[in-house]
Amino acid sequence: MRARLVLHSLTPERREDRVTSCQDIKAMVDADKHFLNKIITGDETWCFAYDPETKRQSSEWVGETYPRLKKLKFQRLTMLIIFLFDSLWVVHKEVVPEGKTVNAEFYKGVMDRLLKRIQRVRPAAFRYRDFFLLHDKAPSHKAASFCQFLTQKSYNPLSPTVLSRFISTILFSVPPN
Repeated sequence: MRARLVLHSLTPERREDRVTSCQDIKAMVDADKHFLNKIITGDETWCFAYDPETKRQSSEWVGETYPRLKKLKFQRLTMLIIFLFDSLWVVHKEVVPEGKTVNAEFYKGVMDRLLKRIQRVRPAAFRYRDFFLLHDKAPSHKAASFCQFLTQKSYNPLSPTVLSRFISTILFSVPPN
């Protein structure tokens, strides 16, 4: 898979920040060959579900004098699902209740349930905080209350801008610009 990324103009300070961050991440990878396997990231996605009857399910025996039954149209169901995963598997998934907005307060609840799940399925990683949380730049992930929540739980999220570029370069062989 090849992709072409177009960077916007960076000020010298921002360029230097990115270089420093990439060097820090490279040092983490060099120090721990399992670093990329310890990253837990996630995303929200809309899932569309249809619940149609098959032709066989909708057929029934009727006499010749009975009026034809109208076929029911199937209904499209949509739901928002949050998937949180690492390099091996889905660590946690959660369906967002209908009508609920994914804001900082809701996402704090998701993270709390994620941490409980990690504690249950990976007690050693949880005990030693041997994993990294990577979030995108969604407003709910950058909100002060959400960042304060992570700080209270002793988690420092990785920088999404620099890390996602770094990981895509490693995993997908995206050539640097």
